[in-house]
Amino acid sequence: MKIYKFLSLFLIAFTLITLASCGSRDDDNPQDTTPGSLQIKFENGFNNLGNIVLNQTVQTSSSGQKHNFSTLKYVVSNITLIDENGNEFKYNENNPDKGAFIVDQADAVAGVVYLNLDGIPKNNYKKIKFGLGISQKAYLLGQDGQAEFWTKAKQKGMSWSWAAGYVFVKLEGKYGTGAPTKEFMNHTGNMGNTTANNTPDLYREITLNLPTTARVTGNIRPSIHILADLNQFLSGDKILTLTADNDMMMGSSGHLADVTNNLTKMFKVDHVHND
Repeated sequence: MKIYKFLSLFLIAFTLITLASCGSRDDDNPQDTTPGSLQIKFENGFNNLGNIVLNQTVQTSSSGQKHNFSTLKYVVSNITLIDENGNEFKYNENNPDKGAFIVDQADAVAGVVYLNLDGIPKNNYKKIKFGLGISQKAYLLGQDGQAEFWTKAKQKGMSWSWAAGYVFVKLEGKYGTGAPTKEFMNHTGNMGNTTANNTPDLYREITLNLPTTARVTGNIRPSIHILADLNQFLSGDKILTLTADNDMMMGSSGHLADVTNNLTKMFKVDHVHND
C-alpha cells in the first residue's frame, strides 16, 4: 500500500512538473519569434472615477463651472511600444489606414473602448507612446495610405474638407454655473499644411510608463488599460473657462491649443493584464 501511495504521489508530482515545464517553454522559448497581439483599452472619466455617460455625467471644473459631454471623440495614431532596452516597435507609423483609431465614447462597452493590434513582435514592453491626432507627415501624404481612414473619419464626423484636415478631438455638450444649460462645441485639429498656413500644429505625442511589463508572445495577448481624465479639459495645467468667446470653436486657435495641451496630460495606464 505504501509503495502504491508513493508511486501515485510521484506520478502526480512528475505530471505537474512536466506541465509547468511545457508552459514555460511555450512562453519563454527564445527561439520562438511568433508575433502576437495587443489590446489597448481606453476608459474616459472625470478624475478617473467611473466612466462618463454621455448627456448625463456632470463635472464641476476647478473654477466652479459645470459641464457635461454629449459628444466625446478623439483620434489615436502612431502607437509605439518600447521594450526593456529602450527599443521601439512602431505600429504602422504614419499610416492612418492601418494605424489610426477613433476613440468614441458612444462606442464604449461598459465604459471601455477597445483597440486590438495584431502582428506585434514577441517582447517585453515597458512603455507605450501614441499620438493624439494625425501627424503632419501622415496628412501630407494625401490620399495614399489614408483613404480608408479618411472615409471612416468623415463618417464619424472627425474631418472637415480634404483641404482642411482631421478633427483631432471633438468635445460637445453643455456648460453653466448653476447647471449645464448652454451649448458648447470645441473641435481641435489642424487646418491643412500648418507650415504653409502658418498655423499651430496641434498633433501631440504622449508617452506612458506601464506599471507591469506587457509580455507579448504567440500565446499571451496583453491588455493595457488606459484611463483618460477629461477633467483636464478645463481643470488641467491651464485653468480654462467656457464663455461666449470660446464655446463654439473649431481648428487651432489659442483656446484650442490650450485645450490640446491640457488633454495631453489626461492619460495614465491603470494596469496591464497578461492573459
